[in-house]
Amino acid sequence: MLAAAAAPPQVRRKEIHIDETLLPRIAQGDRDAFCLLYEQSRAAVYAYCLSLADSREDAEDAVQETYLKIRAAAHLYRPQGKPMAWIFTIARNICLMKHRERVHVPMEEAERELGADEHGATETRLTLEAALEALSGEEREIVIAHALGGMKHREIAERLRLPLSTVLSKYNRGLEKMRRRLEGNS
Repeated sequence: MLAAAAAPPQVRRKEIHIDETLLPRIAQGDRDAFCLLYEQSRAAVYAYCLSLADSREDAEDAVQETYLKIRAAAHLYRPQGKPMAWIFTIARNICLMKHRERVHVPMEEAERELGADEHGATETRLTLEAALEALSGEEREIVIAHALGGMKHREIAERLRLPLSTVLSKYNRGLEKMRRRLEGNS
């Protein structure tokens, strides 16, 4: 009897129930509906963003952007019985965008590395742009981040939340595509 009393209570995951009628009301500008949605979902959205983000600050920024996006896009929600799934999708997309922004090295930085002139019209720049056009968006991010941004493959994998082997494969595939494009232009 005493052992049963000393056992810790089972922790139950709190189910979050969001009334789907809140989203159409938010779409119509109902501030009370927005405040209620925020109060009901903010802890779960923050925890989810924190699991995806690199830092607390990034998670807090992602939460704020998520609610701004909810407010702006509430008219797009289609009732399916799962408003939290819709909210988590928004939060996930925002977190992924933040990761990609951190990995992306702007073309201007690459041009400076290559010594492009102030007008940016050098042959080197044009050749690089043509070679990069052969790549998919993710391959381009990886090649630029590593070759021009100086990031290690492992860092890129962590930022993009991809396996290291995938990053290495995409990097090598990207370089091969660029080589073939350059040989075709020679």
